[in-house]
Amino acid sequence: MTLSDDDLRAVRAHAQLLTVPATDVLTVVGSVAAVQAQSTPAARLAIRARGRGLTAPDVDTSHAVTRTWLMRKTLHLVPTADLRWLNRLFGPRNAQAGQGRRRQLGLTDELCELALGKIQDLLPGKALTRQGILDGLAAEGITLDAKSQAPAHLLAYAANRGLVCRGHDAGTEPTYVFLDEWAAESRTPDEPDTELARRYLTAYGVATAEDFGAWSGLPLSLCRKAFTALDPVPVGKRFALSETELSAPPCPPRLLGAFDTYLLGYRDRGLLVDPAEAKRVNSGGGMIAPTVLIDGRIAGTWHTKRTAKLTKVVVEPFATLPRSVIAELEPEVDEYGRFLGETAVLVI
Repeated sequence: MTLSDDDLRAVRAHAQLLTVPATDVLTVVGSVAAVQAQSTPAARLAIRARGRGLTAPDVDTSHAVTRTWLMRKTLHLVPTADLRWLNRLFGPRNAQAGQGRRRQLGLTDELCELALGKIQDLLPGKALTRQGILDGLAAEGITLDAKSQAPAHLLAYAANRGLVCRGHDAGTEPTYVFLDEWAAESRTPDEPDTELARRYLTAYGVATAEDFGAWSGLPLSLCRKAFTALDPVPVGKRFALSETELSAPPCPPRLLGAFDTYLLGYRDRGLLVDPAEAKRVNSGGGMIAPTVLIDGRIAGTWHTKRTAKLTKVVVEPFATLPRSVIAELEPEVDEYGRFLGETAVLVI
């Protein structure tokens, strides 16, 4: 079976809940497998675009989803009940991959083990900021430069070892908690790599093992083996799960935040972004701008200009937008403002 480009985009957008949003944070995050969460504001907006009736505090205060370092060694937001098996899948790989950089920062294996032992004494029953942990370590004779990257790499290592995960933010500061205390409930799939591949294909609709590898950062040989175990249905040169509905309504206009998972899920983004406009979306250094999605395709970028009373959502389209599209974007901007508790207006 083959699909036209328009139909393929529609199926992918539908799989991403961009056509039919969910009504709770856990359903959104679980349905898209994981939300990149290196940027907290961007993670909120990824959920907003796929949710209905939610607010930013709903995301920030949910205990059903948690941030930790997983795919591609990057912070992701995942269902809390999946933390343990995902950590077992990614943690050892991430810890090994980060060893060289840790040593460059003076984080020898011996120092890391000593620090993790002290963190284990510091955290029971608590949620501490990075500075709180650094102060506790310093009191035990382990001093790290707070302005260097060493604290971040140490905490990522502690997370990859299954000791900590991110808790609720304290204002704008992230906190860290014991994973064992935070994640009381836990699922354990028999084949974690195959389960992750199933979730990936559920979330991204139609894709390849190479796409799965680019999204997850797992070895390509393992990704291909996991795909084979799923026995997916060929869709042209791509694949879908046998239960995937290979038809979907057109996706309404959506405002996607920076680093949106819709763009991060495929090795080749040419179907979603005109190559001539790719640098306006990804200017380099891993930065992916907030984008405007029209019929499943990136049609422009956007940014905000805030005053005390008003938030202007400034859309910069790649081409002139039809009036009908602008009319559909206006309620999307209203919803963006409601989600953040702001009054927002559209500016083209």
